Amino acid sequence: MSPGRVVVVGSFNVDHVWTCACLPRPGETLAGEYHTGPGGKGFNQATATARAGAATSFVCALGDDIGGQLARALAVADGIDLRDLRSDAPTGTAGIYVDAQGRNSIVIGPGANAALSPAFVEAQRALLAGAAAVLVQLESPGDAIAHALRIAHEAGALAVLNPAPANATVAGDLLALAAAITPNETEFSGLLARHHSEDIAADSVAGMDDARLHALCRRLLPHGSVVVTLGAAGCFVSHAASLLRGDTHPHYRVAAQRVRTIDTTGAGDAFNGALVAALATAASRPFADAVGFATRYAALSTEHAGAAASMPQRADVVARFGA
Repeated sequence: MSPGRVVVVGSFNVDHVWTCACLPRPGETLAGEYHTGPGGKGFNQATATARAGAATSFVCALGDDIGGQLARALAVADGIDLRDLRSDAPTGTAGIYVDAQGRNSIVIGPGANAALSPAFVEAQRALLAGAAAVLVQLESPGDAIAHALRIAHEAGALAVLNPAPANATVAGDLLALAAAITPNETEFSGLLARHHSEDIAADSVAGMDDARLHALCRRLLPHGSVVVTLGAAGCFVSHAASLLRGDTHPHYRVAAQRVRTIDTTGAGDAFNGALVAALATAASRPFADAVGFATRYAALSTEHAGAAASMPQRADVVARFGA
């Protein structure tokens, strides 16, 4: 096993971002400022793990086009070991609208991301099996993601599933293979509805009684850890007894940091990347320490525009909030 190495398996998109006073309604035309930059949940998280201090590999599919060239150049700049399947399809894209409060709406064109295959993942078996942690999301084909988790699970690497975006289908075998999952309120509500017929409103999760929330987490992932991200309310952590990882209580909350938010795009990815980086590089420290760092890291990312571009360096987080 490679101490401290994180392998992220997932998507890369070229983001096209419009910033406007409010999010457009159906049939409405608005004027706004435009910029483009790198994104995709996989690449955002890989950038975060690298900048948070973990040796990072990124397994993805890219087009043989300008978008693919951008991904390869940025990976080199951040010291990310890129393992990319070359596809005839164009590199993935995303259209993002951000309002004056930093809220966003996103439409994704998968492009080359849809070409990521179990066979290509299998070709990375030695890398995945040798990692300290493997992090996946759901913007890539489910069979490829499941195979990556299976390799990590069989090798004893920390297998972490970020079940996002919320409208993606999460097969039961993905949950069975994950040692930890990191849903937001909407994703958590959706998982409970699909897998356990629990009708829990997403906007009720943050205010739910801790004992009730812990019980729902245990029902969703009996064998592992669940970290429910709650936006400005921070996050809720629930452990199986066998996975306390130095924590002294099976469930607890971690508050969010107060910052000057301008854009929440990629904040969830910042949290996931920083969490897994901290777990991989500081295996002897409590899980709660990693969650605290990830919360601070994600908060700082919202003070900058963009997705991957907004991921801070570890030194910037320490300078702002302390170690």
